[in-house]
Amino acid sequence: MPLYHTEEQAMLAETARGFMAEEGNIAKQLRHWRDRNCKDGFGHALWKQMAEMGFTGILVDEADGGLGMGHVEAGIVLEEIGRNLTPSPFLTSAVLAATALKHASAELKGRYLPGLVAGESVFAVAIDETAKHRPQRITTRAERAGNGFRLTGAKSFVIHGASADMIVVAARTAGADEDRDGITLFAVPKDAAGMSHDPVRLVDSSVATHTRFDGVELDGDAVIGEVDGGRDVLDAMLIAGRVGAAAEGVGVARGAMEMTVGYLKQRKQFGRLIGEFQALQHRASHLYSEVEIARAATIKAQQLLDAGAPSADLMASVAKAKVAKAARLAVQEGVQMHGGIGMTDEYDIGLYMKRDRALAEFLGDAYFHASRVAELSGY
Repeated sequence: MPLYHTEEQAMLAETARGFMAEEGNIAKQLRHWRDRNCKDGFGHALWKQMAEMGFTGILVDEADGGLGMGHVEAGIVLEEIGRNLTPSPFLTSAVLAATALKHASAELKGRYLPGLVAGESVFAVAIDETAKHRPQRITTRAERAGNGFRLTGAKSFVIHGASADMIVVAARTAGADEDRDGITLFAVPKDAAGMSHDPVRLVDSSVATHTRFDGVELDGDAVIGEVDGGRDVLDAMLIAGRVGAAAEGVGVARGAMEMTVGYLKQRKQFGRLIGEFQALQHRASHLYSEVEIARAATIKAQQLLDAGAPSADLMASVAKAKVAKAARLAVQEGVQMHGGIGMTDEYDIGLYMKRDRALAEFLGDAYFHASRVAELSGY
């Protein structure tokens, strides 16, 4: 498969690029909501506009009211979100939760997917229970209670947790804490009694929660997939989320790089544009190469995932690890080449660094995925 977009995908990219640059730019969205200390960290009006553009339903099947597209198309939107640092629940709602709901009952799909497609609903996912991403260990318990379940435990850093209309929760219904089997996914509505949120604002100004479940009563209809058989659904959701996070990270890296190259073409020192200095040219060239390699790895992961290839899981971790390193290089070089002014809030380059740090940790950092690549490759 060629590592570039088809004509239709290129048209989508052009549309998404123009829309995000106009409606999702830093001044209009990130700085606006950050400076107002918004409790959600994003604008619901923009989320509605994204739905009107068809973006929120990209991964939703046509039978359920969506566009029935793939992860390449979702990644196109996510790259533009990253390029503009647009605060949005797209990754958690339109990618992670939408992937989980593909395995849900018709009743659950009918309850939640129309709101997603219309941009009226926001979803979150609650997987991790510690400061680091360790999805193999699930200690939150869901015990049988009448015709349903009683959910008890805690989840850490649930992005958009307090803003979500529904949270996809991974809980253990059987076995020991690190067993592969015995996992069940639940769709927990926002008004569930016994669920509480402790909001925390992350370095990039997004809002996450430490969420507790103190005997939350759920009926059997809240189960996504099969009882005790949720690990496969969880894995599918994680692969989709990791590929999506990689795509957004590519956008962050490209946005930071473009801003830095633009600065090199404008800033003068000793009577010359600093972009004429060979040392900076070499660094900019190296950065461009690293970002393009990361983008190629991400497109490959998207294509494999859309094709249902067994190697998609491995490539998702390759992309996530590579993008984390390339994006870190992009934001660090950006701040350094901007000089002292790059450390000020007046310039946007520092915001790219903050977004990179939060995104790099989401669903596993570079070390987690490098280790995973080695394990999946037989080392």
